[in-house]
Amino acid sequence: MAMNGTLEHAAAALLDGRLTDPFALLGPHDEGGGTVVRTFQPGAEEVSLIAQSDEHELGTLKGTGGLFVGRLAENVAYKLRIVWPGGAVQETEDPYSFGTVLGDLDLHLFGEGRHWGLGHVLGAQPRAMEDVQGVAFSVWAPNARRVSVVGDFNNWDGRRHPMRLRHGAGIWELFVPRLGAGSRYKYEIAGADGSTSQRADPLARATEAPPATASVVAATPDFHWTDADWLAERTARQGPDAPISIYEVHAASWVRPEGNREGTLDWRGLTERLIPYVADMGFTHVEFLPIMEHPFGGSWGYQTLSQFAPSARFGRPEDFARFVDACHRAGIGVILDWVPAHFPTDPHGLAHFDGSHLYEHADPREGFHQDWNTLIYNLGRREVAGFLLASALWWIETFHVDGLRVDAVASMLYRDYSRNAGEWVPNVHGGRENLESVDFLKRLNEVVAECCPGAVTIAEESTAWPGVSAPLEQGGLGFSYKWNMGWMHDTLQYVERDPVHRAWHHNEMTFGLVYAFSEKFVLPLSHDEVVHGKGSLIGKMPGDRWRKFATLRAYFTFMWTHPGKKLLFMGGEIAQDSEWNHDAEVPWHLLSDPEHASVQRLVRDLNRLYAKEPALHARDADPSGFQWIVGADSENSVFAYARLGHGDVPPIVVLINMTPEPHRNYHVGMPRAGRWREVLNSDAALYGGGNIGNDGLVEAEPTPALGQPASATVVLPPLAAVILRFEGGRR
Repeated sequence: MAMNGTLEHAAAALLDGRLTDPFALLGPHDEGGGTVVRTFQPGAEEVSLIAQSDEHELGTLKGTGGLFVGRLAENVAYKLRIVWPGGAVQETEDPYSFGTVLGDLDLHLFGEGRHWGLGHVLGAQPRAMEDVQGVAFSVWAPNARRVSVVGDFNNWDGRRHPMRLRHGAGIWELFVPRLGAGSRYKYEIAGADGSTSQRADPLARATEAPPATASVVAATPDFHWTDADWLAERTARQGPDAPISIYEVHAASWVRPEGNREGTLDWRGLTERLIPYVADMGFTHVEFLPIMEHPFGGSWGYQTLSQFAPSARFGRPEDFARFVDACHRAGIGVILDWVPAHFPTDPHGLAHFDGSHLYEHADPREGFHQDWNTLIYNLGRREVAGFLLASALWWIETFHVDGLRVDAVASMLYRDYSRNAGEWVPNVHGGRENLESVDFLKRLNEVVAECCPGAVTIAEESTAWPGVSAPLEQGGLGFSYKWNMGWMHDTLQYVERDPVHRAWHHNEMTFGLVYAFSEKFVLPLSHDEVVHGKGSLIGKMPGDRWRKFATLRAYFTFMWTHPGKKLLFMGGEIAQDSEWNHDAEVPWHLLSDPEHASVQRLVRDLNRLYAKEPALHARDADPSGFQWIVGADSENSVFAYARLGHGDVPPIVVLINMTPEPHRNYHVGMPRAGRWREVLNSDAALYGGGNIGNDGLVEAEPTPALGQPASATVVLPPLAAVILRFEGGRR
């Protein structure tokens, strides 16, 4: 069939992979008083048209160079019947006979950066169009010259399924009939710079397991949740007055499968083993290092490429949903680390995605992160900010996760973060604050609070930026909590010192109370403290084996009784004696050693006591819930303080001796006269200590001391902490 010059030019562009408007050439077209159909099927021997209704023949197409052209005999819905070499016959609807995939409202909201449901719209969406099942593909690449969807279904040939550009929004789209969940795919992009590359889908909801890099069509989310009671209680469970104790986990290396030290437990295995362990240990939450798909396991997930896809390392997306549901049934919340600050430069990813700096800043002073050799999201671009906001909501809404810990917030807030003079670009006012990132973080917290009541956001933020966890209406960033990096740094520095030197550094333990109520804090002993040559927690403690274990027990007790929520990285609870190795597992064999098992027992008991005693958690963000009793006895390295609840809640007094010698007649003020029960002693034999203490009871006399209305003479065990709870009047 003859073609005019315009069509010949389009056909040549198709064969060369240069066709920018495939719908102008392919599919059905009214020409010369009838309908002409064109389809590109390179390698096919025959192509004919058949009726969808009863499959009677409607015409035969003639082919040249893979482009088959013919006239439709009747004006009815048709299918393509394709005969391949060897006699294989394929019947399918014509992708170029369908209308547009996305609605105008979707395009408008995406362009405004306000489409919170992108995970249900863009990417690869199994759906029906005109009663035909298939997959609707769509991807943002406004500067590309041509985008095609490629996969096993078309031999990864970018000429087979070029996509339609929705001008204005910069989104390319195509409906591919008879394709379904499980199909591998990428986008082949002819970039604005003349390059051609195959890219993973930024909106993929499933991926191949690394090192493979293809995206995978995921089934429409259809999981039956059983956690309605949990979600109804979530706001109360995660509020500032609730006990929150977080077990931080790297899913791949918590434990390895039996007999396979290089293998990884999937979500089913983690459901069977991790959930009972976390529940037994008394942690209220489990927090995962990023489980979003990432190409390099050694990044621990912090170099994320698929912001909507749970890593295929651990199974299917629905398996992750089942894990979260099981956590909720066990009374455990789930927090995910989430990385909106930067992304890796892998060639199948987001870098220079459409031949231009699309997701990242063009200027390396803004767009390249020197510390991690990664690219920085251009959060001033509405589409990029909206993409990330939709990702945040995707995890909370689709998988019912209870919170996001936002990584590297400090690097987002400051344009000169980790940069020397001349290596950064000031903001429009000449300052160092990253105004676009500030707006993004505020918007993130506003949207999460509005759309997902009860979910929390937690900032990993290490600077003195004011109001990180203050409400938006008060000028804050609006996070639920902030990691207290200063507390972690100062107190670890103190306990690492030999006791003989601690008297001169007493303020390292007390300074945190100066600002403890300026934010709603989480006290973190995270993975960052046991990597890159920092050793293990037990390894940081000075002295011989007895002193190391005693100091760690005292430090844990100090942490669990200090204002602020708690976070402990896996392995810390058993006094892991080696630095964390992501290629190994937690050295569980250490539990055969009574001292390691005793530390685990102490952490379990601290969690239970912390949850049971309102005085230890109900006023974490209220300065009236804490009171120093002894804060300046640097000579004896003693700390004493009271934790106070509301109303008739029994107060708690904590006494800590950070020297290796007991103080047997230490006189201390007490908030009330009467009996005080010794509810925990980190030197108890139960925890591997020397069993020095107060025989379970302290009697406070109505004699004022140290600004308190009562006082008592107590025994302070060496390198230990004692927790006393008020029980009532004097005997």
